[in-house]
Amino acid sequence: MLEIVHNPATDVLNVIKIGGKLIENQELLDSFLKDFVQLKGPKILVHGGGNKATEVAEKLGIETQMLDGRRITDKNSMEVITMVYGGLLNKSIVAQLQGSKQNAIGLCGADANVLISKKREVKEVDYGLVGDVVKVNIEFIKSLLKQEIVPVFSAISSTEEGVLLNTNGDSVASEIAIAMSNIYTTQLFYCSEKKGVLKNMDDDNSVIAELNPENYQQLKASKVITDGMLPKLHNCFEAINRGVSTVYLGDAELLKNGAKHTKIVH
Repeated sequence: MLEIVHNPATDVLNVIKIGGKLIENQELLDSFLKDFVQLKGPKILVHGGGNKATEVAEKLGIETQMLDGRRITDKNSMEVITMVYGGLLNKSIVAQLQGSKQNAIGLCGADANVLISKKREVKEVDYGLVGDVVKVNIEFIKSLLKQEIVPVFSAISSTEEGVLLNTNGDSVASEIAIAMSNIYTTQLFYCSEKKGVLKNMDDDNSVIAELNPENYQQLKASKVITDGMLPKLHNCFEAINRGVSTVYLGDAELLKNGAKHTKIVH
């Protein structure tokens, strides 16, 4: 396990987002969840599942529209996302945690108004039923953690009027970590198929061990970091700048001692 300081008087809260092939590969997911169960102290799990939603939509004859890697979410797509994120994937993960004697509860933004969002404004593109989190119900999450219940969040939020919205999972994890940093020392983990931020996308072992604002800008200017990694790293630095102590990026092995990873620092 990563060595994470745990003091009952000043608990370190770990917010962990899983996505990509980690969600799709049952063997990888099994291994990760075993490590997650062993992680001591208060913890929160956030998951995505876009590829599974696309797969189910195709079976139902519903077209999936993507633009620059982002999903255009119409009414039909939102129904599929609710079924897949909030149902199939969320409850499967919760059941697996319960099977490992880890008490957990599956949530979306509408549950106890835990993640209130607003619909994304239409600028160049109308992404449809897509939202950005504006408020996190800190007290509700704290009450679950005090009971040693692990909240498992799907990437769905809700407006104050009760409209469900598709919400980027990385952003959900970041906003939860930022909000909870008001009452906990909070660490944020992003786990997917890569071992971290890579110097060379063709070399999985070319992991950049540490990123700070200065070397991040240099690597961005030299095009070492581009494309899909940019929004993820935006969430990372947003979290760091708004109260989260440290952010880690890695693969399914991230919670193990000695696993390669990228650490984001001030």
